[in-house]
Amino acid sequence: MSDVIAANPFDSQPSQPAAAGALIAIEQSKAIAEVQAALMYARAQPRDPRRAMDKILQDCMRPGLAEEATYQYSRGGNDISGPSIRLAETLAKRWGNMEAGVKELSRRDGVSECLAYAWDYETNYRDVRTFTVRHWRDTKQGGYALRDERDIYELIANYGARRKRACILALIDGDVVETAVRQCEATLATKVEVNDELIAQMIERFATFGVTKEMIEKRIQRHMSALTPALAVSLKRIYNSLRDGMSTPAEWFEVGDDPAANVAQPAGGGSRAETVKSRMKAKKGAKAAAASEGSVAPQYTYADVADRLKTAKTKDELDAAADLVKSVIGDEALRTELGELYSTLAADFEKGDA
Repeated sequence: MSDVIAANPFDSQPSQPAAAGALIAIEQSKAIAEVQAALMYARAQPRDPRRAMDKILQDCMRPGLAEEATYQYSRGGNDISGPSIRLAETLAKRWGNMEAGVKELSRRDGVSECLAYAWDYETNYRDVRTFTVRHWRDTKQGGYALRDERDIYELIANYGARRKRACILALIDGDVVETAVRQCEATLATKVEVNDELIAQMIERFATFGVTKEMIEKRIQRHMSALTPALAVSLKRIYNSLRDGMSTPAEWFEVGDDPAANVAQPAGGGSRAETVKSRMKAKKGAKAAAASEGSVAPQYTYADVADRLKTAKTKDELDAAADLVKSVIGDEALRTELGELYSTLAADFEKGDA
């Protein structure tokens, strides 16, 4: 007889859950110890406001930071400007005894629940913002769900950057922020040198958002060759606003005599988004007609080619859109990103054929 008669006395105490519980307890204790250590160090080594302010002003004297330090957008007919996330991060770093960041708390059903926070260890004051991010990207032809992990991460980072900036600015004194912004403006006023290279670079950057040289000239009421340092600073703020998603090109520029201006408005007046979409479609049609006549070389914006790649329904359409990448206006990084997008979509088509 080899049957087991006696019951296992350890059967009611599974080892795996106990081990998992112990690991969780260790991580919790570690996190608590790190926070306590940071609070104790902050109180033992309090910040010197004068020294911190000197470091902030020195950083704001760098042209590279000053160019990205502020954004600008239009609301109610007034231009509103403020410190960008880049300046906010510099302030937090130099102010000291602070922690700020963005965390993804959960992800389910195509939606991420996130948290942005800033914590001043010296005063033990925290500012926390919770928000949700849908894994979805809108385009002119509609929208599509994001599947690539990199796309989802970049979308969350974009949404979280604005909340993180708000948390940091809620902790740092307003006069410190205002002084830093004034120093950045002074740096730009003295360091900006308007030359052909700067003008060409500015035109290329705005072109990634569908803004043409003529639209810029109509806003500044002069030819680009007559650009002044003050106007260059203003245009850089507008570009930072577009890049950070604080505003749209339609809020700053008018199509004017462009062929897109002759597009009929949607029935009932239509929304601003519908008007912009119709104008962009008309611009594409005018550009294609001009190219067919041989009057101008075809050029495309990043958004134009990206939309064609994402809306391609066959492999041939995808390859045709990929041929336009080399004609995209802007720097090489944009064309490289479009190439990576093509590779990802091409792989999806191959999986579907298989």
